[in-house]
Amino acid sequence: MYNLVLLIVCFLAGVLLRWSGRMPEGGASVLNSFIITISLPAITLLHIHELRLGGEMLFMVAMPWLHFGLAVVFFLLLSRMCGFSRSVTGVLILCAGLGNTSFVGLPMIEAFYGREALVHGIVVDQLGSFLVLSIAGISVAGIYSGGGPSVQDIARSIVTFPPFIAMVIALGLLPFEYPLWLTAVLQRLGDTLAPIALVSVGFQLHTGRGGLDRRALFSGLLFKLVLAPFMLMLLYRGMFGLEGVAVEVTLFEAAMPPMITAGIVAEQYGLEPGLANMLVAGGILLSFVTLPLWVMML
Repeated sequence: MYNLVLLIVCFLAGVLLRWSGRMPEGGASVLNSFIITISLPAITLLHIHELRLGGEMLFMVAMPWLHFGLAVVFFLLLSRMCGFSRSVTGVLILCAGLGNTSFVGLPMIEAFYGREALVHGIVVDQLGSFLVLSIAGISVAGIYSGGGPSVQDIARSIVTFPPFIAMVIALGLLPFEYPLWLTAVLQRLGDTLAPIALVSVGFQLHTGRGGLDRRALFSGLLFKLVLAPFMLMLLYRGMFGLEGVAVEVTLFEAAMPPMITAGIVAEQYGLEPGLANMLVAGGILLSFVTLPLWVMML
C-alpha cells in the first residue's frame, strides 16, 4: 500500500510544481531524459538479467501489437459510424492504441505486484510497446497527417534508444553473474524510476482547450481503460487458458492509460493536439481508479 501512496504523492507533487511555477517549463524534459538515460537502463540491466526465457514471453511481447491492432479496427469502424475526421481517427488510434507501460506502468506494477514482477513489465514495454510506437505508431501518425518517416529513421530511433541498448546488453550478459557492487548500484539507480516518473507525469498533466469532440474523448478512454484490456483478457485467459504472474502483469499493462509519448507524437504531427492532451490527462487521472479495479479482476 505504501508504494501506491508514494506514487500518488509524487504525482500530486508534479501537479503542484506546475501550478506553482517553481519548476521551469522545461523541467519535465530534464526529468524524462534522466529516466530514459539512467533509470530505465539501470532497471532494465538489473531485471532483464533475472529473466528466464519461457513460452509466455511470446504472449507478453504480442500484447501491445494486438492492442494496437484492436484500436485500428475499432476506431476505423467507429469513425465511419460517427463521421470523425481523419485527424481525430488518427489521434484515437495512436493514443488509445498505445499504453503508458513505462512511466505509469512500471511504477504501478511495483506498487501492486512487487519489484520482482518488474521484469515482465520491462519485456512488455521494451519488446512490445516501444517497437509498436516506433514502427506502427509513427507510421499511423504519418499516414493521417500526410507524411511519414523513412525506414532508416525508424531503425535509428530503435537502435539508439538507451533502454533498448541496455536490454540487448542485459540479454548478452544472461550467462554471467553480476558482482554484488554492480547489483547494488543498479538497484539504487533503478529506485529513482517510480518517484521521478510520477513527478514528471504530474508536471506534464495539462488539458486541452474547448472545441473537443466529447464522443471521441469518451470512446477513446472507454476503449483504452476498459474495452481493450477486457478483450485481451478474454483472449489470453478464455481462449488460450493462460495463467500466472507474467500473464497477469501483461494484462495489467494492457489497462494502462494512453501513452504520454503517443500524445506528444500526435501533437508533433498536428493530429488534434487538444484531444491528444485530454486523452492522456483524463486517462492518467481515471487510471488511479481503474487500475486497482483491474488488479482485483485479474
